[in-house]
Amino acid sequence: MKYLDPRADLTFKKVFGEHPDLVRSLLNALLPLEEGHDIESVEYLTPEMVPENPAKKYSIVDVRCKDKQGRQFIVEMQMVWSKEFEQRMLFNASKAYVRQLDRNENYELLQPVYALALVNETFEPDMQEYYHYYRMVHEQHTERVINGLHLVFVELPKFQPHSFSEKKMQVLWLRYLTEINEKTKEIDPELQSNAEIKKAIQVVEESAYTEGQLMAYEHFWDMVRVERTLMNSSVRKGRDEGIQQGIERGISIGRAEGEVKKSKEIAINLKKMKFSIADIAKATVLTESEVKAL
Repeated sequence: MKYLDPRADLTFKKVFGEHPDLVRSLLNALLPLEEGHDIESVEYLTPEMVPENPAKKYSIVDVRCKDKQGRQFIVEMQMVWSKEFEQRMLFNASKAYVRQLDRNENYELLQPVYALALVNETFEPDMQEYYHYYRMVHEQHTERVINGLHLVFVELPKFQPHSFSEKKMQVLWLRYLTEINEKTKEIDPELQSNAEIKKAIQVVEESAYTEGQLMAYEHFWDMVRVERTLMNSSVRKGRDEGIQQGIERGISIGRAEGEVKKSKEIAINLKKMKFSIADIAKATVLTESEVKAL
């Protein structure tokens, strides 16, 4: 049996955008929901987040849904990290939050919005944790929280199933996203033993896709490689430009220090020849107080 990578755009949307029970299970496993407030069922919403300014382009999310309580959930799979993606997640979550109400409705009707970003790159290299949860809290009194927006970023490359003590379904879903790809020959029985994970595995079996879909799948990975190449080129260019600027600044500082040293030598000689402080300052790059100190 051959499998496709569930992180690709085509497969990710097929698994989590067409099977409400699977996205519900994923959200319950990965979101910081309060005890007793698990998601019971979801319905899909349009993935288009339309900006206020009609001149701006739509922001298309991978999966957007809500539960019976009205809580909204945004799920995105991101292969190449950038700070712009972080802002996009905040934008999409904010838009989903403010668009809940009509003009005549009360604010107490607002329900929380949870945005889950699964990132296939390490973007916090100085942190050991792979799970990053953001919400609005008081700076000094972190127990004081303004509920509304919840952003979760998961660094998939950092995930190690035997190194952490997460709840079982969180481990299974993250294993599913990080262990299954085109090179997979056999699936670990532990993954197959869970009904939801087993169903998600069946969805990414290569035999379930048409030739056209497989071409789109390959095109997606080509685009990811191109984007990574462009990102790496930009980083290298910025680094090289920084090095060059540093060299030029060093040369400039060196020249300035050399001029000061030379001026001091000249000033000392002029002072021995009984020239006035003012005349020596005019003849060098030194101030009168610097000349007097020599």
